[in-house]
Amino acid sequence: MTQIETTVEYSNGYEEDEYMLQEDEWDRDLLLDPAWEKQQRKTFTAWCNSHLRKAGTQIENIEDDFRNGLKLMLLLEVISGERLPKPDRGKMRFHKIANVNKALDFITSKGVKLVSIGAEEIVDGNVKMTLGMIWTIILRFAIQDISVEETSAKEGLLLWCQRKTAPYRNVNVQNFHLSWKDGLAFCALIHRHRPDLIDYAKLNKDDPLGNLNLALDIAEKHLDIPKMLDAEDIVNTPKPDERAIMTYVSCFYHAFAGAEQAETAANRICKVLGVNQENEKMMEEYEKLASELLEWIRRTTPWLENRAPEKTISEMQQKLEDFRDYRRQHKPPKVQEKCQLEINFNTLQTKLRISNRPNFMPSEGKMVSDIASAWKGLEQAEKGYEEWLLTEIRRLQRLDHLAEKFRQKASAHETWTAGKDELLSLKDFESASLFEVRALLRKHEAFESDLAAHQDRVEQIAAIAQELNELDFHDAATVNERCQKICDLWDQLGTLTQKRRDALERTEKLLETIDQLFLEFAKRAAPFNNWMEGAMEDLQDMFIVHTVEEVQSLVLAHEQFKATLPEADSERQAILGIQAEVQKIAQSYGISPDLNNPYSTISTDQLSAKWDQVKQLVPQRDSSLQEELALQQSHERLRRQFAAQANLIGPWIQTRMEEIGHSTMEVSETLEDQMTQLKQLEHVIVNYKPNIDTLEGDHQLIQESLIFDNKHTNYTMEHIRVGWELLLTTIARTINEIETQILTRDAKGISQEQMNEFRSSFNHFDRKKNGAMEADDFRACLISMGYDLGEAEFARIMLLVDASGTGVVSFQSFIDFMTRETADTDTAEQVVASFRILATDKPYILVEELQRELPAEQAEYCISRMPPYTGPDAVEGALDYTSFSTALYGESDL
Repeated sequence: MTQIETTVEYSNGYEEDEYMLQEDEWDRDLLLDPAWEKQQRKTFTAWCNSHLRKAGTQIENIEDDFRNGLKLMLLLEVISGERLPKPDRGKMRFHKIANVNKALDFITSKGVKLVSIGAEEIVDGNVKMTLGMIWTIILRFAIQDISVEETSAKEGLLLWCQRKTAPYRNVNVQNFHLSWKDGLAFCALIHRHRPDLIDYAKLNKDDPLGNLNLALDIAEKHLDIPKMLDAEDIVNTPKPDERAIMTYVSCFYHAFAGAEQAETAANRICKVLGVNQENEKMMEEYEKLASELLEWIRRTTPWLENRAPEKTISEMQQKLEDFRDYRRQHKPPKVQEKCQLEINFNTLQTKLRISNRPNFMPSEGKMVSDIASAWKGLEQAEKGYEEWLLTEIRRLQRLDHLAEKFRQKASAHETWTAGKDELLSLKDFESASLFEVRALLRKHEAFESDLAAHQDRVEQIAAIAQELNELDFHDAATVNERCQKICDLWDQLGTLTQKRRDALERTEKLLETIDQLFLEFAKRAAPFNNWMEGAMEDLQDMFIVHTVEEVQSLVLAHEQFKATLPEADSERQAILGIQAEVQKIAQSYGISPDLNNPYSTISTDQLSAKWDQVKQLVPQRDSSLQEELALQQSHERLRRQFAAQANLIGPWIQTRMEEIGHSTMEVSETLEDQMTQLKQLEHVIVNYKPNIDTLEGDHQLIQESLIFDNKHTNYTMEHIRVGWELLLTTIARTINEIETQILTRDAKGISQEQMNEFRSSFNHFDRKKNGAMEADDFRACLISMGYDLGEAEFARIMLLVDASGTGVVSFQSFIDFMTRETADTDTAEQVVASFRILATDKPYILVEELQRELPAEQAEYCISRMPPYTGPDAVEGALDYTSFSTALYGESDL
């Protein structure tokens, strides 16, 4: 639209025809004629409301409702399709003046020079100024762009009215006031474009009131043109207001302008037959693809649903590797097939709707919803399968570790308890001397100390056995049996220990005090020996860690243990010193050098041997901890490497999704521009695939290393895969939607401006901005576009745009509905009429006529499928084109 500079001054007089010219000044004291003021109030108010209702509002009093400037700005946004600056929301006078100034500035930006119209007058409710401002808006946005044979504005509109009403009697349109008083000019305009609405022959020139009311009522009811005039006012006014009449007549111009010519008969038939052939081919391809995909889903789902655990880690790792092969090699092609299947189905249905054919109904069980349901079942089976595999591997690792720990501790305990019950059952004290009895008593005290020290080990064995049972260890029966034997023997040792103590204490009174050095040796040697055994167990204890911090914690504990070795060595030398003191005393007092310590079974050789073993185990423990530290550091590098890539790929995918969403919301660009942008974006996405493959490789290394956690990123490989698959599906679906819109636009003859208007209306009422309108928003959108909706009518429309009953309306459904409402479509009647033209009005058509008028391929298609004509006037070779046409559209008869 070419913007021209327009200068408008609002004045009381209408004598000059050149109302677009600049006047010298404005007489502010001049008032509107009361009759004209009344007509302008009604007409301008109705005109404003016809646009404001698209935004869900209206005005009642034209000079009061525009005073704060808010509805004035909203009116300009609706009629221009552009956004104005954000209005001031205050209620003070300067807020209102600021809002009105924003509206006036916008009008000025459209090439209109406003003379003597100021924001203060509008805010003060000046009727003259307000009506003048509205007339300025009507001129600019409703009348200025009307052009007939290089005339513009008023002359163009008048010429259009003269041409449309020229054939009608008693109609002579020469102006926009007296020529319209009898109402026949309005009726002639309606009858010229919609002869079904008015019987013009029955109209009477002497009944101007009836003629006007009839035209106003029919325009409001059938043409969606609100009543902007009052019939009585026009009849009773010597000279009706020219601006009111022009405003109302411009609505007729916009309602009737732009009718399209029908296509020629032969081209229409070619198009119909070509579309039918292409649709049949697409139906066959859909059936084949759907069958293959459903069969693959039926084979794959039971495999993913199998949760039977294996007994060994290697078997579970093989399952994990099989699952990785499925995710990398088998599933991605099927995802593409499913997406392509949905695209083909949507394209086919769109083509069928565009060509007015019945919807395609796939074979039973092969609907898109059936495939989606089967795919959902597949994904539900797949969901959690990998997590279950990893959890099961971790459980088996834990079980192996616990089982080995149980065997070590049980073996050590069984070795220690071996023969203890027999020793506790001996009656050796009955024939012993007093010295020997006291020695046996002290020895028994040392044993009790040793027994108490082993209590923790028994509890650890029982706890490990319980955990193995809780984790469902496959050989739990053997573990339980061995644990029960250890506990039973432990209870038995406790009972025997108490009995022997009682017996020794009864005999103690008869015995001499034994050498205190032996007693001290026994008391210090037993705990030290137990400490060394515990140290050896700890030094040989297996460990399982997953992080560098855990290994460092073990290293720190080991360093702390090594720090205690000097103190332990001092204790060892002190214990050995006691034995040396015994030997010295024995030699000094002539005691047998072969004297054995009666209080302890531990010898100095045993202590030395265990001490040497502890010293050998310490560096071995150092080495194993350092090896594990190096392994965990390698794992940490893998984590960081994966996180660095994932933290780039995740936001990249999100950004592309936002770009796709933004491209579909942009109404200022053509569909071809949007398609170009989407194709470029699709190319970028496809070229990004190597980054996903690289990340898959890093993920495989992590899983092969059995790394389960990664604190450096919130993205998992599953998140990336799902996001990538969603991105591929979304870009393909969006491109298909744009292609469908282009196909719809071209097939229906819809202009780019109409498509933009449809998109703008859809975006305006898409409250959640998710590409779908709720039912209430859809109703509001229809009302804003001039639909008079009752409950029954709205329910009918919802069945068309939301056949599945989801409660929302997609943009494609909205476009399909609007094109059915606004565009010319092929019908069975039109095809029959086209064939009748080719058959020179005969009820049948001959083979040679088809071959002469149609291309070879379409002619052969008709000949092979058109049934013979059996009417009374049939001739040899006559074909029934009526039955053939109705069959194309799925109708039984015309």
